[in-house]
Amino acid sequence: MDEILNNREYLLKLAHTQMPFGKYKNRYLIDIPEAYFLWFKQKGFPKNELGEMMQLMLEIKTNGLEQLIRDIQKL
Repeated sequence: MDEILNNREYLLKLAHTQMPFGKYKNRYLIDIPEAYFLWFKQKGFPKNELGEMMQLMLEIKTNGLEQLIRDIQKL
């Protein structure tokens, strides 16, 4: 996770990615409740870049780093 947190380009993309489907369609990943990501963890994340971002967002939320992403959104 440290490698990702030091990758500015990826963090910018993560901060501006919106959910393309489902209950939270068109909402930024950071604005989706942690419980939704936990549900996906149990059911299985998508096997693509979005799934990787969702897993990372769960880690960010679990570790209380949401403000980091919110600050990046302001850039």
